[in-house]
Amino acid sequence: MNTLELMKQISRPSSSKIVLLVLDGLGGLPSLETGKTELETAKTPNLDKLAAKGVCGLSDPVGPGITPGSAPGHAALFGYDPVSSDIGRGVLEAVGIDFKLQSKDVAARGNFCSVDEDGLITDRRAGRIATEKSTELCQLLDKQVIEDIEIIVRPVREHRFAVVFRGNSLSPELPDSDPQQVGVAPLVITPLSPKAQKMARVANQFVDQAKSILAEQKPANMILLRGFSQRPQFPTMSDIYKLKPAAIATYPMYRGLARLVGMDILETGTSIEDEFTTLTKSYADYDFFFIHVKATDSSGEDGDFDRKVRIIEQVDNTIPQLIGLQPDVIVVTGDHSTPAMLKGHSWHPVPVLLYSEWCRTDKVTEFSESASILGGLGRIPAVQIMPLAMANALKLTKFGA
Repeated sequence: MNTLELMKQISRPSSSKIVLLVLDGLGGLPSLETGKTELETAKTPNLDKLAAKGVCGLSDPVGPGITPGSAPGHAALFGYDPVSSDIGRGVLEAVGIDFKLQSKDVAARGNFCSVDEDGLITDRRAGRIATEKSTELCQLLDKQVIEDIEIIVRPVREHRFAVVFRGNSLSPELPDSDPQQVGVAPLVITPLSPKAQKMARVANQFVDQAKSILAEQKPANMILLRGFSQRPQFPTMSDIYKLKPAAIATYPMYRGLARLVGMDILETGTSIEDEFTTLTKSYADYDFFFIHVKATDSSGEDGDFDRKVRIIEQVDNTIPQLIGLQPDVIVVTGDHSTPAMLKGHSWHPVPVLLYSEWCRTDKVTEFSESASILGGLGRIPAVQIMPLAMANALKLTKFGA
């Protein structure tokens, strides 16, 4: 019996409520000047009070030393094994914008990027072009047919887009064309299995076409593709945990991931304050809320230490509103670490704060990486956070005689 089967067996419905607040890329590394991480630098009196009343620790999204992507990081937080339940980035982007994927479709996540006259990448995100500009560029790339495959291109947000390959005999077993670094050319897409040869040919031809079409569209004069995938089938959180879950997220990918595990997607504004207003308005209708804050991650990826600090402080300012709703369980954590010093995801464990009436309070009095090392949760796999939240909400029955 795996963990999900066990949880399905012992979970029970109740009126208690759980709020999972995810600050994307929360974990950081100390500044060379101050010796403090972004979280330790931020003024967080409200999170600190919550930590003092709760229990803290660190979590590994996938495993020690493994740098996780956003999809496995979130899957683990929802209680799904991040390895066996891996979801392709392409599917997440497509589902996140409400695109109706068919069973044979292969989806990929795209970035508009900048390349120099030698074809070398100078900016993987094309300066985070405006969504309006991205929409125009997607229209230029849309509705191609290569071999017998229809290609559908849709904007997501800023430099991100989704591309769907529709037709027969397609396999998602392809690597990314994105080398995840600047100063090199986009990678040629080579099939990872014989059955993916057609898909590789089509994808490479699509990239070549995009190179020609976008040649004069600086800074977005090239594309990078990631996360070739097909829609998976998962048991929903309602099936497993007997919950009525809802997601509050502004970025399509995270809305897509929440939709795949059966959450209702609540319409919300673009600011952190908007998200918490949505929580307040919908609080009576659900017993599990996933709230996603993206800007901590994008600040870290941009190497902007100070902006990441400001975003954390913004979140802290909303904590009294959250506490005022009196949820039975509050969990605050991240899906992975994104230190501004590294300008990307990292393998470092992520701080976790769990508050409930029934938690065994530890001696931690501030929410930070250094304090969480000493917390009562210890260092745990992120997949264990959901069972702990369920237990503290008194939503689990006894296992065994």
